[in-house]
Amino acid sequence: MKQRSILREVTTHGKALHTGQEVTLTLKPAPADHGIVFRRVDLYGRPEVRPQIELVNDDLVRSTDITSGHTRLHTIEHVLAALVGSGIDNVVVELNASEPPILDGSAKHFVNLIQMAEPVEQEADRTYYTLSEPVSVTDGNRSIIALPYDGLKITCTSTDDRGIHTQHLSVDIDPETFIAQIAPARTFTIYEDIEPLLKMGKIQGGSLDSAIVIKGNQILSKEPLRFEDEFVRHKILDIVGDLALLGQRLKAHIVAVRTGHKLNAELTKRLHARLHAKPEPAALEPIRKPARSTGPRIIGPDEKQVMIRRILDMLPHAYPFVMIDRVTEIVSNEELYAIKNVTINEPYFVGHYPGNPVMPGVLQIEAIAQAAGVLMLRQVSSEGKVALFMSAERVKFRRAVVPGDRLDIHVKLTKVRNKRIAVCEGVCTVEGKLACSAELMFTIIDVPEEGM
Repeated sequence: MKQRSILREVTTHGKALHTGQEVTLTLKPAPADHGIVFRRVDLYGRPEVRPQIELVNDDLVRSTDITSGHTRLHTIEHVLAALVGSGIDNVVVELNASEPPILDGSAKHFVNLIQMAEPVEQEADRTYYTLSEPVSVTDGNRSIIALPYDGLKITCTSTDDRGIHTQHLSVDIDPETFIAQIAPARTFTIYEDIEPLLKMGKIQGGSLDSAIVIKGNQILSKEPLRFEDEFVRHKILDIVGDLALLGQRLKAHIVAVRTGHKLNAELTKRLHARLHAKPEPAALEPIRKPARSTGPRIIGPDEKQVMIRRILDMLPHAYPFVMIDRVTEIVSNEELYAIKNVTINEPYFVGHYPGNPVMPGVLQIEAIAQAAGVLMLRQVSSEGKVALFMSAERVKFRRAVVPGDRLDIHVKLTKVRNKRIAVCEGVCTVEGKLACSAELMFTIIDVPEEGM
């Protein structure tokens, strides 16, 4: 993959969210290996700042701010997300103030600006940091985990303190997906948080033109929601922007629960430390995928149980993301029971949470999705097929799942369309007590042939 810049200079204007200042932002082409650099043209000497995690301020309240010497930059996450999400590696971002314009509260207008500037491929190759082992950060009931993955995938659960507006989304990030599905998602806030933020000197330029306000069960906005799950999509947008502070493209699967800028920054710090760590004297042998069996890739009508080797044949997952150990009972084509034995060896327990390990709720939902995928594959051969999780509704978490627990998973198909798209109801229990429940939609797709 080659590096990319822009062909021509482009400019936009608007009001900054937190300072309330009128701001002009200009994007300018930059040569290969230059990176993303911000330039404050309003300050003497036109100082330049390269956004890096070491420069991030500790008080990350509703924005990502960095400081280099006497030069400060506020709320740069949407600009960074637009650039990285659009596949831009080298550019100069000129500002005549400390904070970019908020515009409509999303990255949509920045993406449009980049398209006007016309992205161009450069000679140099793009470099990536490929994660080799899990990294996690937790803070109470909030967590963010990075898992090894060939690409950038983000799985995120967003909810308010009352659990009313719970949303979940899992998506692979590439320029096309980011531009269409993530960039238009607008920032949001809880109504009760507005006055405290104003007292802190924040959101001086905020309005319903640049944010969505959640007031109880009401959604206050100048226009209808752009997506039913717009809140979690904006959380993913922020994660993309905050990960840009790593300074290098990342290949990993990010699993986030109720994350924010502070938690995103802490994960980026830990990734940065690993990226620049000195190599160990002797490398450990890589984890090998379990050998695949040669058994049939469809569940027969007389089979009532499915063991782990057959599950590995049917699902596209491998360590550390296999979330079911056995299908214990297949009741019918529409209903089955499965288990997940939760052990202290699970990789996410390294940081979730230290001294008090808890299985992330999003992984419980993933266990339901995988069990539902196996059930759907009972009706079609898994040869050349993959079950993909599409959406989650009515997600509820009721109790913590800890090492030593056995997660009992019960899924029931409620709708099946052309043996391709299905909706299921699923619950996870521990010793008969409800841990979580959700309604999931997923699809069966053909695996593209290599070289296609």
